[in-house]
Amino acid sequence: MTRFVVIGGGIVGLATARALISAAPDADVTVLEKEPGLGRHQTGRNSGVIHSGVYYQPGSAKARLCRAGAASMIEFAERHSIPVQRTGKLIVATAERELPALRRLFERGADNGIDVELLGPDGAREHEPFVSALAAVRVASTAIIDYGAVCQALAAEVAAAGGTIRLGVEVVGISSAGGAGSGSVVETTDGSLAADVVVNCAGLQSDRVAALDSAAAGSPDGDTGQDVRIVPFRGEFFELRPERAYLVKGLIYPVPDPDFPFLGVHLTRTVDGGVHAGPNAVLALAREGYDWRTVRPGDVADVLRFPGFWRLARRNVGVGAMEVRRSLSKRRFAASLARLVPGIVADDLAPAPAGVRAQALRADGSLVDDFLIVRRGRNVHVLNAPSPAATSSLEIGREVASLALGQ
Repeated sequence: MTRFVVIGGGIVGLATARALISAAPDADVTVLEKEPGLGRHQTGRNSGVIHSGVYYQPGSAKARLCRAGAASMIEFAERHSIPVQRTGKLIVATAERELPALRRLFERGADNGIDVELLGPDGAREHEPFVSALAAVRVASTAIIDYGAVCQALAAEVAAAGGTIRLGVEVVGISSAGGAGSGSVVETTDGSLAADVVVNCAGLQSDRVAALDSAAAGSPDGDTGQDVRIVPFRGEFFELRPERAYLVKGLIYPVPDPDFPFLGVHLTRTVDGGVHAGPNAVLALAREGYDWRTVRPGDVADVLRFPGFWRLARRNVGVGAMEVRRSLSKRRFAASLARLVPGIVADDLAPAPAGVRAQALRADGSLVDDFLIVRRGRNVHVLNAPSPAATSSLEIGREVASLALGQ
């Protein structure tokens, strides 16, 4: 019987545990989560969008797994009676300079096999009557869901199949159990566990968990992820006040800046009938820092000591300053939203919980723009799984399980 220890009780960790049990029913699978509940960080603090895969480089893991993951996520949700709404999405150009990028996005969506439609201003307003658009790309397959409910359903499946989920247990070390191929000993705040294979799905802490692993480096594709560091970017959200929610019917996104890894502040209908507004992207002062008041000097020092951060910062000084100004001013935040829907003003916005994106950065200052999953010895580390990881989670779980099983 193979013993698997999965570190991280977010949606990717739970999907991986489910996939391991499905592929190896006799395996012993244990999920360790340091928080007292599941999905407390990236999984439980996002917009709840099932992405279509329109943004991603054709042939990339994101493009492949997002498209497949959207289909499998909807099937999973319907089987577990988790509400899903196919709202569709508009990506809108509000200035002439954005039109070429919008056209490229339309072509990329088509290359990825996604049903996309290029619309003029009148066509855009047929879907979103209050939008401002010179042109828009309509992605009809985009949907919304409650990923917290998905986590609970995944956990129930894992438990029903004989897996174990332990909450409030933090991993503090991973050492070799003996000679080559003899497995690992996972040291935790609640004792130690023997594991034949350790799977790291620790999200915001994934690089630190990987650094604890004393297994020999090596991965099938030659990329061990040794130069990768997680840099936390906080995304702050508002909600439209209920009496103004009529301004948004589905999802409205700007044309993304191709030099910036985020999609820009946007408007997202939620399954409970509200409208999320955001997120922006500012450097968080703690790995799990959801406001400016949360500062962990060790986390800040880790970022400042990493040469890749300074190389990234030098290339993005102007954008970074703009994001900070928007973070500190609801009026500026509202003005960004008003580019999409001119009727929105600052008084329409009420604060909503923020999230932190675990973005992997290399020492040369380049952002890891695809999912990064590596094997070191027998252990597997998921070192970059930001959006669209929630959408893709069931498919990521299958790929990680395949690696962990040596397939």
